[in-house]
Order: sequence, then C-alpha cells, then structure tokens
Amino acid sequence: MVKQFLYAVLTSLLLVGCAVDAPKAKDARSIKLDPVQDKVAWSVSATSTTGNEWEVNFHADIDEGWSVYSVENFGEMGPLPSRFEFDSLAHQNAKGEVIEVSEHTIQGHDPVFDMEVKKFKHNVDFKRKVDLLVNEVPLQGQFEYMTCNDVTCLPPQVVYWQYSTDSASFNLSSVPYDLTGYNVVSCADGIYKLPGLDLEAPVIPGERTDHKNSSLWTLFFLGFIGGLVALLTPCVFPMIPLTVSFFTKGSEDRKKGMTNAITYGGFILLIYLLFSLPFHLLGSVNEEIFNEVSTNPWLNVFFFVIFIIFAISFFGYFEIQLPSSWVNKMDANASKSGGMIGIFFMALTLALVSFSCTGPILGSLLAGALTADGGAWQLTAGMGGFGLALALPFALFALFPQWLNSLPRSGSWLNTVKVVLGFIELALAIKFLSNADLVMNWGLLKREVFIALWVIIGIGLAAYLFGFIKFPHDGPAKPTKMRMALGALVTAFVLYLVPGLTNSSMRNLKLLSGFPPPLFYSLYHQDSECPLALECYHDLEEGQAVARRSGKPMLVDNTGWACVNCRKMEETVWSEPEILEVIRDEYVLVSLYVDDKRELAKEDQHIYINCRGQKKLILTEGNKWATLQSESFGQVSQPLYVLLSPDGKLLTDPVGYTPDKADYGVFLDRGLQGMTKLGLRAER
Repeated sequence: MVKQFLYAVLTSLLLVGCAVDAPKAKDARSIKLDPVQDKVAWSVSATSTTGNEWEVNFHADIDEGWSVYSVENFGEMGPLPSRFEFDSLAHQNAKGEVIEVSEHTIQGHDPVFDMEVKKFKHNVDFKRKVDLLVNEVPLQGQFEYMTCNDVTCLPPQVVYWQYSTDSASFNLSSVPYDLTGYNVVSCADGIYKLPGLDLEAPVIPGERTDHKNSSLWTLFFLGFIGGLVALLTPCVFPMIPLTVSFFTKGSEDRKKGMTNAITYGGFILLIYLLFSLPFHLLGSVNEEIFNEVSTNPWLNVFFFVIFIIFAISFFGYFEIQLPSSWVNKMDANASKSGGMIGIFFMALTLALVSFSCTGPILGSLLAGALTADGGAWQLTAGMGGFGLALALPFALFALFPQWLNSLPRSGSWLNTVKVVLGFIELALAIKFLSNADLVMNWGLLKREVFIALWVIIGIGLAAYLFGFIKFPHDGPAKPTKMRMALGALVTAFVLYLVPGLTNSSMRNLKLLSGFPPPLFYSLYHQDSECPLALECYHDLEEGQAVARRSGKPMLVDNTGWACVNCRKMEETVWSEPEILEVIRDEYVLVSLYVDDKRELAKEDQHIYINCRGQKKLILTEGNKWATLQSESFGQVSQPLYVLLSPDGKLLTDPVGYTPDKADYGVFLDRGLQGMTKLGLRAER
C-alpha cells in the first residue's frame, strides 16, 4: 500500500499543470477558479430554515473520469477527505455534520490508494447548517477537496467562498475575503515598492553578471552524472546490449539499424525533457511558486519521507514500480506500431521498465530543482542531462558495435551501485528535514546533529563497502579491490566531517558549504544569530534607521533559511578576511529571510494586490520579505544582494550568487564609491 501511495503522489507531482479540455458544468452557476487546471466546478447556495439558522449547499459538478472524496476520514495513507468550514470571525457558528447527497456515490476499492473509500462522480451536494449571528454580513468560509481519476490525483485545493443572503449570489476565491479580518493593501500604497528606488539608474552602474546560466550547466552536469549512475543499475545496464543488438541485427541493413538506434536514443532524451514541461506551466502562473515550494516545510518533510523510502528500496527490501498495465500497454504499442512511432513506444517502455532504479534518482532531481533557484529550468537542465546520459550508450554502441565486447558483465557489482545510492538517498533525506527545521526553527537538527547523522551514514556506507554488513540481494562474494578503494574514500570523507562536530576553527567544512545548517545554528552557545557573528538586522525599517544614524550604506541580504547558495556565500565568500572586514565595518547588514515562517501580528496580516492585479496573502515574515524583494528589486531568487544608501537610493546594480570573492569585493567597493558620489561619505 505504501508503494501505491508513493506512486500516486509522485505521479500527481509530475502531472500537475497538464491541461485537458473539460466538459461544461451541468449547473450554469458553477464556477472553476482555474478553467484549465480544475476538474470540479462549484456553486454555493443557502436557504433560511428557522430563526438565524441557514442551510448552505455546496454543489460540485465533476469532470468525466474524475471524482471527489467524501468527508469521511480514510486515515493517513488514504485520500484527503473533503471539508467545509465557516468563518467564526464573520459571526457565524457551524451546526451538525456535513450531509452528502448524490446519485453517483461509489463506495468500494480505490485503485490509486488501494483501499476502500467513498467518493462521488459527476455531481454531489454537500449540505451544512450554520447560525448567522449578524444579518448584515454574508455567509463565508472555506472548503477543501481532492480530485482523482483511476490513475492519478491532483493536489488538494482550498477555496474561499462568500454568499450574500440579500442578493442570493456567491463568490469563490483562492485567497480569503477581506471581511474575514484581513486588510487589503494595493501596490498604490507603496509599502512593498521602496520610494526613490530606480533599478535602471544606480549611482554607480555595475556589471550585471547572471550566474543562472552557469547554475543551469551545473544542474545539467549533475543530471548527466545521475544518468550515468542509472546506467549502472540492474534495471538499465542489461538492456544496453540487448537493445543495440535488436536494432543492428534485426534491421534490413546496418545503416538503417544505426539510424533506428540513434532515433531511439533521441526519443529517450525527449521523454525525460517532457517530464519537466508541466512545471514550466506552473511557473508561468506564479513567478514565486518555486520559491514558495522550496521553502515549504511540509513539502521538505514530505521529501524527507520519500527519500527514506527510496533508500529502503535501493537497499533491496522492496521495489518501487509503476503499474504493470502501463508497461504492458507501452510494450504492445511498440510491437504493433512501426517506424518512428514504434521506436518512440520502445523508448517509453524503457523509461517505465527502468523506473524502479531510475525513479529515486529522478525524484532527487525533482526535489533538488523544486528546492533550488531557477525552478522549472533547473529541472529541464537536470532532466536533459539525465536523458542524454541514458541515450548516449544506445547511439554510440550502435555506431561502434565492437565496443559491446568491452562492456563488463552483469553481476553483483550492479547491486552494490544500488546500495551505495541508498546511502546517498539517506544523506539527502537529512538535508530536506534540515530545510524544514531551519524554516520552522524547530531546533531538531542543529549543525552538529546534522553532521553527526552524516557521519553515521558514512560509517554505515564504509562498513558495507568493506563487507562488514550485507543487504538482501548481496551475495557471499568478498569485496572487490574497487569496493575497498571506495570504502577508503568514504572513510576519509567521514574523517573530514568529524571536526564539524567541534566548536573549533576547523568546523567550517568549506567543501560542504551550503549543505549543513549555518554555523550560528549550533548546539554551542553563539554570541550572534547572524552569519559569521556579524551584527545584522532582520527588519528593513530597523536597518535603515541604524544606517541613517551611522551614515553607513545598507547591504540588504535577501536570503532564506533553506537557501544552499546563501550558505555557500556566507561560508566561502563572506568569511574571507578582506570581505568580512568591509561588511562588518563599512555596511549595515540587513538579512531578510524570505522563508521565515513566523506569523505576523494579526493586525499586520493582509491581502496584497500587486500592480498586475494578482492577490497574495501576507501572513508571515517570509511572505512580507519575499513580496518586498519581488516588487522592489524585480527578482524572486536568493541570494540577492542590494546596496542602498541610508535614504534608499540604489548605489549599484544588485548581484546574486557570486562565488568569486574578487567580484564580490568589487561589488562592495562600488557601493562605497556610490556613497562618495552622493557626498554622503568618503570611499575606503
């Protein structure tokens, strides 16, 4: 059952965003918040019963092939039950339970969750009674539901609703209505666009270096390495000689066989590139969606659990497989289709058959891209590298079939590769749990605890490579020289980690900068909660007040707790003595964490409507600073460093991730030169 649940969730992540044509709703009043994405159209009506009591009816028209689940609780491994709530702040009290009315109720086995459920197709009415204590205000609240077909599920959706008892009309929204107690702030109010800030006219123009392209190449390279590793797994490696021989020996002539094999490799690359397409659709809807995803603590906890499951699978205790019906159908299509279409289905069959080995690696790419800068393009770059690495052997061995003789034979070493990957998945799982811990400030994985867990995982991997421990699919053979050499390398890595457990000057571990929690997030007492024990401020107004009193410019550090490149900058660039001295002595450091989940005071929470008319609910410190960065500086990725004068003028062009300390030093110097040009202070 765990495997089916995992499959459902992963498939929903990959398929969300794919558009289909939906039939018109049966009720003309029904509304879809997103006509392309949503599978259910809703309408809200209400009738007065006795006194102040009203019965509210939530009517759902459901697209063909999809279903909505009952309000019953199906347990942790089951679907999310529907729920319907009323806003107590709007002077209304819900009464009794939700009543479900439908002629299309299905109560039985659900193929997605592999359990008995109650769900509805075509249409359903959910009814609930409420006491309206003040007649002048509308009925309002929220409902949440989940839609699935027989193969996959879409993410749960929360809809805020409002019903006017006077006009008998309703409204639906993806954000709460202001009558729930939230103020409304528009871009005209100017609280998120800093006055006097002109991004096109800095005092000292700088070189607008964009490291995003280099970052994409890095992801492409890592994806390529992941693809090469996938080639060495038991699901893929034996397929290489079989497939190449099929094309070269089963074709009418050698030239056609080579062409077919190269086409086969091209289709493999195309299939993996297409996996990233839905995420581009998501990014085009909301430019901040990947930042919101990457800093979501519960998604990071979800990835932690998924990676633990991946690791156990790689250890050989069970296999994660796609439904056999998918594989059989693709295989049948490949057999009966000729030409290009047949070759395409053969490539798709390989992708499905090898999923038990490639799935965890693809999951790593997916999680890494969603929790990194660049979002969808990061995923495309990684998938491109992965697909190219898988495709190349089929094309190359078709061109040079004599190379097949030099391939090593399949054997126990293939299982060793899988087990090593399992230990790597465990280490990555700790990283995702650490992201959630940092964002929520739970204090569970302080830096030393994180490193200690990696040390334990490293010791386990070394013990496996040396042959001290075995897993279900390991044979009786003794470790090879290659395994012993790898074990020695892992042991050296563990020894490198050990100083990170201390409070000494050697605890920085620069080779791992960005992966462990920051140095100040420590079990040992720290004098400052700022990077490198610097004095910093976590509020822009507070920092600007200090800058005005001191006459120093501000270094606005748009950062995040879960931002890997932010930690790399702090631990490898800021830590350089000449850089650290300038930041400490010449600037007022203002670190704004865009993923800070601390809630704002109730009176400060509000709905922000930007200049494009888009609504955003500002509930946390992170919401506020992420919106400020987007609206004032025009970027949503971190880190982003902005140098401002005490009165808010842009001193030079902002920069992002700048791993070269000389380039970053020039950037800081330009800010000081800008202050001199404004006549506010002498340059260094």
